[in-house]
Amino acid sequence: MYFKPGKKHMKWRSPLFLFFFLFSLLSCSTNPVTGESQWSMPISEQIAIGARQYAPAQQSQGGRYIVDADLNVYVNQVGQKVATHSDLDLPYEFVVLNNDVPNAWALPGGKIAINRGLLVLLEDEAQLAAVLGHEVVHAAAEHGATQMRKSQLLGLGVIVAGIASQESDYSAAITLGAAVGAQAWQAHYGRSQELQADHYGMKYMAAAGYETQAAVELQETFVKLSSQNGSGNALSALFASHPPSQERVDKNRAQVKKYPQGKRNKSAYQNAIAQIKKDQPAYKANLEAQSLAAEKKWEEALQSVKRAQSLQPNEAMFFLTEGRIHLAKEDVNAALKPLEKAGKLNPDYFLPSLLHGLTARELKQNASAKASLQRSYDSLPTAIAAYNLGEIELQEGDKVRARAWFKEAAADEGEIGKKARQQLDALGS
Repeated sequence: MYFKPGKKHMKWRSPLFLFFFLFSLLSCSTNPVTGESQWSMPISEQIAIGARQYAPAQQSQGGRYIVDADLNVYVNQVGQKVATHSDLDLPYEFVVLNNDVPNAWALPGGKIAINRGLLVLLEDEAQLAAVLGHEVVHAAAEHGATQMRKSQLLGLGVIVAGIASQESDYSAAITLGAAVGAQAWQAHYGRSQELQADHYGMKYMAAAGYETQAAVELQETFVKLSSQNGSGNALSALFASHPPSQERVDKNRAQVKKYPQGKRNKSAYQNAIAQIKKDQPAYKANLEAQSLAAEKKWEEALQSVKRAQSLQPNEAMFFLTEGRIHLAKEDVNAALKPLEKAGKLNPDYFLPSLLHGLTARELKQNASAKASLQRSYDSLPTAIAAYNLGEIELQEGDKVRARAWFKEAAADEGEIGKKARQQLDALGS
């Protein structure tokens, strides 16, 4: 029954009633890792959320790393070895993201990612197992799910639902930076959760045959780096979501004594990351290009990104950067070719296709724009792609398809959504 707000029903809106209402949304369960009682969400819901958000989360942070496809295979194999010993059977997946920021994260349901930027900081397979084991525990112990439920109760919403569908500003897409659109949801874990992830992560990696001393070394490295870290440092994201501490180092060190010596597999790991290590000068040049472009040093920026392209011609990111530089300096014609190249090199990453589609449309190349915008939308639904596809359909006289696209864009709360709603009003029902 629907109750209109009024004096008669004010008792139902009291703080005490609200508390018990929100409390009822939680389910009490036993933490499968620690054995402790906790308030969380059903496992089936966690798996569904992780599956639904995994692809958008990857898209929002650079997409999958594909220059060396074997690296994803290798990381997934190591992750699966560790996850086999998890206390909670989940459909675990592990991917490498094409992102310079050193970070790793886990979604509910066992969907885990590690950035290219973190892999180059690790020394061997045991350290990789320590990182992935830590993330496995965050998923298995339902740390992220618990925080997500708290966020829902506070009205903060669910992770990346509708990610980048809210990204309605073309200028934001042009801006040179690490990512476009909302960042994927990442829990900021508390002290007890980090200690649990370390403790049981070491248990899992030891069961998989890895040397647990690697977990100590990892935390020692992060503590050292955190002392040198500034607010704008690339490591800020890692330390914000996984705060290092000497306490974690000490507890890890004490726990090592419980386990037998294990494998390090340094040569296997170094062989696996050989391509990204070889390409580090190219990625550095790309970052320099972005910094120079932010200062509007256009020619120097283009020289830097051209150097990156010459060092690694198969990296879509470098051609995307060139296209964004041209767009930032309002040279639309020059932007088209590198954006098209970026889209061909990585057709599954939404941003090159999105920018190519928007650029082609500005140049009145509607057929090309339509194909690129559709490809972008298939990878990651965004309001700006939907709105422009609607306008193209309207220009071509298909009001039915135009109306469908405008309905998609109308969910946006920004300027694009407002314009889409105006188009729907003009088209009528």
